Order: sequence, then C-alpha cells, then structure tokens
Amino acid sequence: MIGSHFVPNGLPSRRDMLFRGGAGIGGLALAHLLGEGKSAIASELGRPHFAPKAKRFVHLFANGGPSQVDLFDPKPLLKKLNGKPIPRDIIPGAGDAQASRSPAFDSQWKFRKYGQSGIEMSELLPNLGSVVDDLCVVRSMHADDISHDGGIMFMNTGAVRLSRPSLGSWVTYGLGSENQNLPGFIALCPDGYPLNEAQNWQSAFLPPSYQGTFVNSKHQEVDKLVENIKNSRVSSADQRAQLDLLARLNAAHQAARPAEGRLEARIQSFEQAFRMQVEAAEAFDLTKEPQKILDMYGPGPQARQLILARRLLERGVRVVQAWYGPGFPWDHHGELDERIPKACADIDRPTAAFIKDLKQRGMLDDTLVVWGGEFGRTPTAELPHPTTRPGRDHNRHGFTIWMAGGGVKKGHVHGTTDDAGFAAMTDKVHVHDLHATILHLLGLDHEKLTYRYAGRDFRLTDVHGRVVRQILT
Repeated sequence: MIGSHFVPNGLPSRRDMLFRGGAGIGGLALAHLLGEGKSAIASELGRPHFAPKAKRFVHLFANGGPSQVDLFDPKPLLKKLNGKPIPRDIIPGAGDAQASRSPAFDSQWKFRKYGQSGIEMSELLPNLGSVVDDLCVVRSMHADDISHDGGIMFMNTGAVRLSRPSLGSWVTYGLGSENQNLPGFIALCPDGYPLNEAQNWQSAFLPPSYQGTFVNSKHQEVDKLVENIKNSRVSSADQRAQLDLLARLNAAHQAARPAEGRLEARIQSFEQAFRMQVEAAEAFDLTKEPQKILDMYGPGPQARQLILARRLLERGVRVVQAWYGPGFPWDHHGELDERIPKACADIDRPTAAFIKDLKQRGMLDDTLVVWGGEFGRTPTAELPHPTTRPGRDHNRHGFTIWMAGGGVKKGHVHGTTDDAGFAAMTDKVHVHDLHATILHLLGLDHEKLTYRYAGRDFRLTDVHGRVVRQILT
C-alpha cells in the first residue's frame, strides 16, 4: 500500500529522501532554478500500477442533470402512458414523489439510430450521433444524492458532504503531469465558478500541488484567461533573480519545517508560475488554430473551451475538466421544450468536433473522455408552476453518461433502466464503479491508490467500487 511517507518495499519515499537531504522540496526547486535538476515534484507516485490504456483524462461535466429519456435512453412506454400515472410495478422501489405521483411525460423529440452500431440517440444531437461508433453509452448509472450540491460533490470527489480530494487530484497524485510548465489538472468553466466552486477540483488532504487550476474560459484574450500571465513591470531576468533569492529563503525556511506541505506547494507554485509565462501564453492562444479547426468546432464558449482542452492535452496536461457554463444549464424543471434544445445546440457540434479532432490527431485511443452530469431526470412531468411549461425533476436512480477513447468499447451500450427510464435495472454502474473504472483505464488500482490522513488510509472510492470490465476493450 502506498501512503504519504512510505512505499511497499519499505524503502524511504521520495519525500523522505528529500527531507533527509536537508532542504526538502525547496532544494529541488532551487536546483531547477540553477539548472542543476528537474522541476518540482511531478507526482507522489510517479508511475501507474500497471500498463494504462489512457494517458490523459477529460471530464465534460454536464452540470444540472441531463434528461436521459430525452437524449440517450428511448422509452416507447412513455408515449403510451403520457399524461397518466406510471404503474408502480414498472418503477420498482420508487420513493420519489414525482415518480410515484406525477404523470408520465413522453419525450417531445424523436430518437434515431446512428452509425454502424445503430445506437439510438435524440434527434437533438445529430452531430454527436455522427461519432456514436466511437462512444460507449452507459445507460445504467446511479448515484447517492438527489441535490445539486451533493450530487456534483459526489461525482467529483466520491463523497457527498465531506471534504475529500477530487478525481482529478487523485489522478495527478498518482501520475503527475507530462509537462512541468503547466498544471497537471485544469478546470475550464465559462463565466465563473460552478456550484461548490473550487471544492469540485480540490486536493483536500492531498498535497496542495494536486489541486486543479481554474480557468474562466469565457474569455478569449490570454491575459484574461490566465490572470497575471505577463509581467509588464519586471523583466524576465529580474524575475529569475527574484525567484532564485526566494527559493533560497524558502529552502532555508523549510529545512526546519520538513512536514509543512503548504510551504512545499508554495515553492512549487512560484516556480511553475514563472515557467507558465511562456508555455501557457502559447497553449491558451487560440489564434494559432487553423481556420478549418475553428470552423469544425463552431462559435461560442463551448467550442473555444474544447479547443483549449485539446491544446492542453497535447501539451501534457494530465486532467482537463470542462464545464458547461456556470449554474445548472441542464436543470430543466420547467420549459423543457425550449431549454433542452438550446443546451443541445450549445454542446452538440463542439463535442462531436472534439471527438473527431482527437481521433484525427491520433490522440483518442490514449485519451479517456467522459461526458455526463451529477444525475438524470424523472420520466414523469414535474408539476409545473402555473406560468411555466412542464419539465422533469432530479433523478439519482437511473441516468446516462457516455465515454470514448482510452480503452473503452466503441459503438457499445451498457446496462438498462426500467421500461419507464426511472431506475437502473441491469448491469448497474454506481458512481464509485465509474471512478474505479476511470482510474483503471489510467493504469491505477483504485484500492491501492491511497493516502494516509488522520490515522487511516483514504482512497477515492472509499470502501466501495468495482471496475466495470464489460465496457473495456
């Protein structure tokens, strides 16, 4: 088992070796500043447990809870029952008020078979349908919390309320970044923070260097995307001299405080910030993209942030999380007829272009892409406000995500919900199972990727989770 200060063979960990050298990470950072060594820590473990199928991971977070019965999980029974109560034997175990009392609400859009695989998806997603043969559609997801804050926290950290490390932080803790001039984990969100803010990409009790870096992808100018990326008052040579001095002072300070993780992270962040001034300015500059690529993705913030995600992955960023706007853009309690087509129009073209772009660059096979929200929606109509048209309520019992690349089956559907689309029925996949599978595809054993904190060994999946081997190639 691997914890924070020891490894299975009983040898001292990398951190202990640095401490025993007298200067800890400060000495390593200083060595880099003087051209004598590598950059600051890449990761605690530095290598996968076994050969990975994927080298990098992209989480396209559809915050708000997309409706599976309108997008990915066709249910002909809803047409027959539309406006009538759903018999309880069709939705076994339904305790939610909307599922047990509200009338069935048929989808207003047709489903079509796409691709050679013939997977059925909504007519609202024709572009995504064009790449369906590269997708693995999981229709049997279920989760633990029905609220947005708890559901989003659970999908990101494996815990509903407690402060736990995020999925991206666990991955970078285990594998590090392939580019020490950029963060290993970047969260893109247009126009501000989503619900729970930085808790979605927090490192919690893991070392702070594994926290995700937030980028407001609403902006197009590099100076606004990454604040303070350029220093107009101090030359590069003067900055270098300042950092050299600061590193010496911090190294001396940490020599007497070898267990202070926050100081270690601070030393590392100063050096990375200096290196990012060149690397990030180039990575975030979308004017370098050919016009044909810009046209393929289309206009708008979703298109821009997915191009940016691809550029970051190309440059060695290990984990990129891209959110669909602030708030809950898939939270359609009312006016479903207007709001879900708008959301689909925003994401359909750029998401399909992202899959195609990765594929044509030879990156899809070793990049794991996951799209989905914190839960799904009910197959019943949420009783609307008198002035609104109907929508659907939250549903944690059954919903859909899809995956692509990185070792998952192509053109494949896994699992089913009941005939109404309310609850997962066959080949169920819990959020802990999803996390275990993501880590597995990245070469990490979810039971061995642990960190000792407060007297116990923690892991992303806690004491749960299984790898869903039926969807693996």
